[in-house]
Amino acid sequence: MVDLKNYAEEKVELARSTLRKLTSLNTDIKNKALLRASELLDARREYIKEENAKDIDYARANGLSPALIDRLLLNDKRIDGMIKVLRDVASLPDPVGAITSMWTLPNGLQVGRMRVPLGVIFIVYEARPNVTIEAASLCMKSSNAVVLRGGKEAINSNRALVEILRQACRETGFPEEALQFIDRPEREIVWEILSMEGKVDVAIPRGGESLIRAVAERARVPVIKHYKGVCNIYVDEDADLNKAYNIVYNAKVQRPSVCNAVENLIIHKNLLHSFWPKMADILGRAGVELRCDQESLEVIKSRQELSHVKAVPAKEEDYYEEFLDLVLAVKTVESLEEAIDFIEKYGSKHSDAIVTENYTKAMRFIKEVDSAAVYVNASTRFTDGNEFGLGAEMGISTDKIHARGPMALEELTIQKFVVLGNGQVRDNVGVPPEWMP
Repeated sequence: MVDLKNYAEEKVELARSTLRKLTSLNTDIKNKALLRASELLDARREYIKEENAKDIDYARANGLSPALIDRLLLNDKRIDGMIKVLRDVASLPDPVGAITSMWTLPNGLQVGRMRVPLGVIFIVYEARPNVTIEAASLCMKSSNAVVLRGGKEAINSNRALVEILRQACRETGFPEEALQFIDRPEREIVWEILSMEGKVDVAIPRGGESLIRAVAERARVPVIKHYKGVCNIYVDEDADLNKAYNIVYNAKVQRPSVCNAVENLIIHKNLLHSFWPKMADILGRAGVELRCDQESLEVIKSRQELSHVKAVPAKEEDYYEEFLDLVLAVKTVESLEEAIDFIEKYGSKHSDAIVTENYTKAMRFIKEVDSAAVYVNASTRFTDGNEFGLGAEMGISTDKIHARGPMALEELTIQKFVVLGNGQVRDNVGVPPEWMP
């Protein structure tokens, strides 16, 4: 029987043993490792798909939902996406060692801030195996060691991807021990690693709310997290309706199983008989189930042409729900203020949008909605490190300490003070002259 405590400690110690070497690693080696990994992914895509097929078969045999199976899938398009991530991260400026500010004090001391790695990062994630590439590439470029623990439903895919990453490290002189993978399913290993104060510098859970809450509750190390993505779109009475149709459709239908998909649609009451019937028709044709308040439901039920739309009365708990599926809750409001109040009550401070042509309302929405990402006239689906031009992301943080929004390359470093002097001592108190040699 495997001693799970020793197993966990060995993985973390191996990762930690590389930190000093990682800190002094030059950018060229990091980029070569990332680019070589991209070449290997391309060359070994059939192997990746074969291993992924094992996970898909397991998921189907165990009755996992179609949305979850979609998150597991690695097809050519998604492999191309992982290759792009590796190349994009390689092309980004290296943040490690960057001096972000410097000033000189009256006593001649130069004080500055320098970006340095966080250290050992523990990533706990579910379902999506492309997270393995995103997390590893960002940690490699930012000179962090990483311990990766994906879900058991993706273990074959993740193992194959880590194998390829480590091969790239070996071939380019990057310390491969900096990439550790937990290839056992036991949850006890996760709890052990989360207890390792002083050895694990930060934990980042990425997955469903139950996973993130479990990690946050058990951890004795710092955790950067978001519990769930209850994203809202408010369609204002001053909206361009063609923009609204496309934005809502994209945010719900394009990929409903991810955290930046919209879950609540908020409609100004003046749009109930103009915008809403056509929007309901579009969503119904896409197979979206609508959970409606009384006003929006009455409009659907009163129109014969909307008989194909699956619409049911909304319950209070629906507005708090992260459906991660083709389900959308709908709420009618009488004002922008009521919409913002709704978002404050039911949202998760992840991503929220307003569709309006009214500049004053747009600016008020931006200022008053307290979320990691706030949009005007755009889909919430853009909340993503790669989409924001950051190369990739470790996850989305809704915390207000250290980082908020997409956790990308710069967010995986922290600033330390560096002070350059020429013999200065505080208050000019030095060794008495008569004591000097």
